Amino acid sequence: MENLALIDSFSEFKDDKLIDRVTLMAILEEVFRNALKKKFGSDDNFDIIINPDKGDLEIWRNRVVVADGEVEEPNEEISLTEARKIEPDFEIGEDVSEEVKLAQLGRRSILALRQNLISKIHEHDNTNIYKQFKELEGEIYTAEVHHIRHRAVILLDDEGNEIILPKDKQIPSDFFRKGDNVRGIIESVELKGNKPAIIMSRANPLFLEKLFEQEIPEVFDGLITVKKVVRIPGEKAKVAVDSYDDRIDPVGACVGMKGSRIHGIVRELGNENIDVINYTNNLQLFITRALSPAKVTSMNINEETKRVEVLLRPEEVSKAIGRGGHNIRLAGQLTGYEIDVLREGAEEDVELKEFSDEIEDWIIAEFHKIGLDTAKSILEYDVEDLVKRTDLEEETVKEVIRILKEEFEE
Repeated sequence: MENLALIDSFSEFKDDKLIDRVTLMAILEEVFRNALKKKFGSDDNFDIIINPDKGDLEIWRNRVVVADGEVEEPNEEISLTEARKIEPDFEIGEDVSEEVKLAQLGRRSILALRQNLISKIHEHDNTNIYKQFKELEGEIYTAEVHHIRHRAVILLDDEGNEIILPKDKQIPSDFFRKGDNVRGIIESVELKGNKPAIIMSRANPLFLEKLFEQEIPEVFDGLITVKKVVRIPGEKAKVAVDSYDDRIDPVGACVGMKGSRIHGIVRELGNENIDVINYTNNLQLFITRALSPAKVTSMNINEETKRVEVLLRPEEVSKAIGRGGHNIRLAGQLTGYEIDVLREGAEEDVELKEFSDEIEDWIIAEFHKIGLDTAKSILEYDVEDLVKRTDLEEETVKEVIRILKEEFEE
């Protein structure tokens, strides 16, 4: 098989892999040099001439003419008799260039060449895909559900690139079917071996930030800045926004009339409850806003320990803590401060844990979940309200109230 014919047969990969001719030729030279090293021990004395326009390739071996019987390095030296078979007027000490035909490499080497070329082209493609997606890290991307596994959903984009959406990067309420289009951010791109591993996330706070950029024109245009996003995926999120233009209300612009602007984002995130908050450098005011919808009576900030004690009226405590403690946890993450809640009049109260000899720990934990951790905080509610707000039976609630009331009887 002639060199040109073999290259033409190789070049079928160009169309399949969308690899340009020049790159293909560069890969070809590398592949051929590897084959020459294997065959002759070295490729240093070989010239490989490639014509990218014609797709032609020539291999020439350069050797020095030595006297008959004095050839020590057959790859670098040629005897006078052998040299004169190429050109009759060669003399000792001259350089001889001889074309090497692919047939001289042997059928097995040619098959290995082809396999090596395929491998190099795949490697080239994977490197390009890695670079392409590395530049997309942190950006929103859409792909189609191809396969659903126990620990991950496998997506394919329009180019057939595989993207992995792991279970822990999904929103808990996410439910996908094959063929569904899925949006998320490209969270990370790594080369595992020679294959890029592209990881998508819908749980990352950055996904919510990028949705704000996509869905709210003022954020996209830079008129409103998203300062910080914290979230418990699928449950609750807090987004601090700011504007350098006093004429723009950043919260109003993000939420829209009756929530019209933020509704699409909420739906995308599985009805995640999103609080949009006006950012401020005034720490006390920022903490107050972060604890919304609770109304703060007063607070004591310790900037060294990054803790703040917040005093609240008893009826505001459960609002500040929120369902499952989500509100106070996110407020702490948003402000960077550990928030301790104190009730007005708490000095006359008794911590619920003090009753652990009479009330089981799991029952105390149920009350803690809704922000009730003192005796008086529970006694402010009637039995029916407490049954609705907890997972406790009516008889259990009645028994707890009886025990607590005894504490305050004279």
